[in-house]
Amino acid sequence: MEFNRSIGANPGRSGHARSVDAGRTLIDAREAVAGLFGASNMLGVVFTKNVTEALNIVISGLLNGGGHAVTTSMEHNSVMRPLNAARARGADFSVAPCSGTGELDPREIASLIRPDTRLIVITHASNVTGTIMPLVEVAAIAREHGIPLCVDAAQTAGVIPIDVEAMDIGLLAFTGHKSLFGPQGTGGLVLGKGHDRMIEPLMYGGTGSRSEFEVQPDFLPDKYESGTPNTIGIAGLCAGIGFIVQTGMDAIRAHEKNLTARMLDGLGSIEGVKIYGPGDPERQTSVVSFTLQGMSPSELALALDEDYGVMARSGLHCAPSAHRTIGTFPEGTLRLSPGCFTTLEDVDHTVEAIAALAMQKKTGART
Repeated sequence: MEFNRSIGANPGRSGHARSVDAGRTLIDAREAVAGLFGASNMLGVVFTKNVTEALNIVISGLLNGGGHAVTTSMEHNSVMRPLNAARARGADFSVAPCSGTGELDPREIASLIRPDTRLIVITHASNVTGTIMPLVEVAAIAREHGIPLCVDAAQTAGVIPIDVEAMDIGLLAFTGHKSLFGPQGTGGLVLGKGHDRMIEPLMYGGTGSRSEFEVQPDFLPDKYESGTPNTIGIAGLCAGIGFIVQTGMDAIRAHEKNLTARMLDGLGSIEGVKIYGPGDPERQTSVVSFTLQGMSPSELALALDEDYGVMARSGLHCAPSAHRTIGTFPEGTLRLSPGCFTTLEDVDHTVEAIAALAMQKKTGART
């Protein structure tokens, strides 16, 4: 709101004061992202419109013209679709199987590495089951083989600590509108040292720099940031990160674990409910997926919304591979996603609503 009132200009496109202030907004946000993720070079922070664009930059840019990638069976379509598109252009990829709870044995990743493997790309946590992946172990495998590791942190950025340099994460893709508390249409890619030299840009165009040349700049972040940025959204993202720093990520994570434990306990007591994933707040994020016997996920979601004011997402969650892994394809599950501003009372209300719907279904007395 402050950006819109006081600045509202295009960064890097003019020399007047408001354009300079807009540029400062981007710098502040880059510094905030770099600080949050332990990146020493803020210029390695590239802003995108979401994590999907960031993942496309990496996958398309590294598998341009061939090569091989390794991923897991719990990935979102933001990984699987770019990989399949790369395969159609001559590249290839292998999928490491995960368990029925969505958990990965790192040795499965190691077993799939080939001489032409250019990339390992994995989610930090599943958007279906919340399962947290063994990132440190996978990073060690990537480092041992000299292969870039790209992490999809859509579900964890802002709620689980990530230090890209300490953890040897060369490429971190994140979105702004989830646990970073930014507006929709914000996200980015954190590039480790030297990784930009291997990745071709996804887009080409004006950057506000080196305008005398008709070729794309080769330096960061301009190489990957063509066109007018969503500066107002990035200002909001920066404010969201400020909230996380002020509140404390440990406090946010502790609160979400309490919510998850309450949710798992409550749902587990309802006859006909089947919970998917680890079922352990220490091994998953606050995402909880389940089914209710006798009701499709979409029917259940509609009833929760219309009768109880509970918002949930049903179906395949843009992750059909994950649902095949946990045995819920093609119908999917119902996913509940309590977060930082959810209360224990909210969780109790939700559990009571599901219990009531289960009883109504059992007795045939839907209200």
